[in-house]
Amino acid sequence: MNTFTKCLSLSAIFACIAQPTLADGAHHGGIQAQTSADKTLTSFDIVHAKVTTQNNIATFHMAVAAQAGNIKPVPTGKLAGSQVFSYVWPTSLNSAVVGFEDNAGILALAVTAHPDFDDTPLYDENADNNPNNDGNVWHSHWVVLTPNEACGPGALGVVDIPAGTTPKLPKTWPGLPILLDSPGWNPTFNGETVEVKVAFDNATDITNANYDGVTAGLRVNQSVHAPLLCVVDVMDVASGDLSLPGKVNQ
Repeated sequence: MNTFTKCLSLSAIFACIAQPTLADGAHHGGIQAQTSADKTLTSFDIVHAKVTTQNNIATFHMAVAAQAGNIKPVPTGKLAGSQVFSYVWPTSLNSAVVGFEDNAGILALAVTAHPDFDDTPLYDENADNNPNNDGNVWHSHWVVLTPNEACGPGALGVVDIPAGTTPKLPKTWPGLPILLDSPGWNPTFNGETVEVKVAFDNATDITNANYDGVTAGLRVNQSVHAPLLCVVDVMDVASGDLSLPGKVNQ
């Protein structure tokens, strides 16, 4: 089983450890990931993941085998069943740190692209004076993930907001009925790397955190809610087992 085997459950994710060679050591600290013998999806083959801080600013870094951000989903022309490609840093942070309810699930920073919908209504990423058509431009989110059997046996999904409820949400929540934030932290792609700089109110929140690195495909449910967004294809996991071994600034 190679890194890019589709992993539809948590147990499969934990077993989805790449077999071939280790990264070449060009990246220092963080998680040195294994590389895959499969060269068809090098844009999602993680070789390094790292989180560092300077004062209250954290830099989330990920390096892949080649051309980070080079591949995006094919447009379908509709929201239901559409795809999302993502570079993700799952963390041990309490979801309350960024404005969600306390301990609502796994808080992850994600850099995503999805041509069939826009979920950053406050920002005009493609600078065309229309903030509602930018989904295909790589952008960042905080998401809260939990196992959701409706996404598949043991699979993860973005936490849904049940109809009629009013949970605590970040100020930049985009209005979708899921625990998703659109904070506007712009990702930077440079060759094989992607980085996002994130400001925290309290620097100790992030400096005490653990993290991992994941590349994944998500899909909008055909019912467009309950669940709305499921993880359907884990392409690579930096640690190999989602154990969050990364320690900030190490």
